[in-house]
Amino acid sequence: MKRNWVWNQFFVLEEYTGTDPLYVGKLHSDVDKADGNVRYVLTGDGASSIFTIDEKTGDIHATKRLDREEQGYYTLRAQAVDRETNAPMEDESEFIVKVQDINDNEPKFLDGPYTAGVPEMSPLGMFI
Repeated sequence: MKRNWVWNQFFVLEEYTGTDPLYVGKLHSDVDKADGNVRYVLTGDGASSIFTIDEKTGDIHATKRLDREEQGYYTLRAQAVDRETNAPMEDESEFIVKVQDINDNEPKFLDGPYTAGVPEMSPLGMFI
């Protein structure tokens, strides 16, 4: 059976401080004819606790502030099911939400300034 899921890879900016849930993206299946018969279901890493899905539209939101240093990506699964019978209308499909890094831990050089030289054509891994 041909896959009918439509989405791009999703990204979430870490350390989001807004008050509203952060829009992540939209899942959509070609079997959804916008007649209200399709219900979108989200499962997996952080489903319901971090990520929510509007079961009618497929819109995904992050409800918590994410930190890339704690977890760099989340693996989720989506399924389109018949609203009345709960029968799958498509096979379950897996996708990843990547957490985009912001420079919230800038480097600190306590004993600088530092000076170093690297000879031209140095082999990879050479100790300097």
